[in-house]
Amino acid sequence: MTYEVYALKYAHHARRRSENFIGGDPHDGPMPLDYFVWLIRGEGREIVVDTGFSAAMARKRGREHLRCPTEALRTLGCDANTVKDVVITHLHYDHVGNFDLFPAATLHLQDLEMQYATGRNMGEERHRYAYEVEEVVGMVRRVYEKRVRFHSGDAEIAPDVSVHLIGGHTMGMQAVRVKTRRGWVVLASDASHFYENMEQTRPFPIVWSVPDMVDGYRKLRELVGSPGHIIPGHDPLVLERYPAPARELQGIVVRLD
Repeated sequence: MTYEVYALKYAHHARRRSENFIGGDPHDGPMPLDYFVWLIRGEGREIVVDTGFSAAMARKRGREHLRCPTEALRTLGCDANTVKDVVITHLHYDHVGNFDLFPAATLHLQDLEMQYATGRNMGEERHRYAYEVEEVVGMVRRVYEKRVRFHSGDAEIAPDVSVHLIGGHTMGMQAVRVKTRRGWVVLASDASHFYENMEQTRPFPIVWSVPDMVDGYRKLRELVGSPGHIIPGHDPLVLERYPAPARELQGIVVRLD
């Protein structure tokens, strides 16, 4: 079984190279972040990976909000109200906001991510900075509503679609592997923000464990046939390396399969 896979851009943030690597960068210059959600589609199934953040959160965090992720999904004919499965790669604000806009979905999350986001580490600013307490509390409510499916490590969530515990960026960071017509593709999410992070073994500064993050680059490579099949979580180069499915979606959506 093979799937179509799409990256959908919903926000942007102007940054410097020195902000994207531990220890900075000796050749500092512009290196912006793009924010994506992803859609996996095939055999009558639609799986959304991450849910982005709202315009209100963009104002709070100083990001440029371009469109609601659900609006981007609608350009591909995907209705957030009917999506049955949403993978939350981790609980940072830019990956779990808007989850309430997917009322029919089961949310797939790693045990370790909930442990991390609700445990002792959140008493330290450097760990909790990228979390929003109301979103974490909202996820706990979803657990009580029996709408969260927890995974302890690697697991198949649909035929030829699996989640893989990577760690590093957060304790419960997970990537998604999906079978496509060009082979296995891995949506790395924040296991590697940019191509350069994993290609040059230079970790992003927001990190739970540097050794786990570096080992995560190896895990990502082991899941695919070539490094070209790994999709980083925030790199604007993704929009340059892959084609838009339609001319009117240039700069918004690209097809990864």
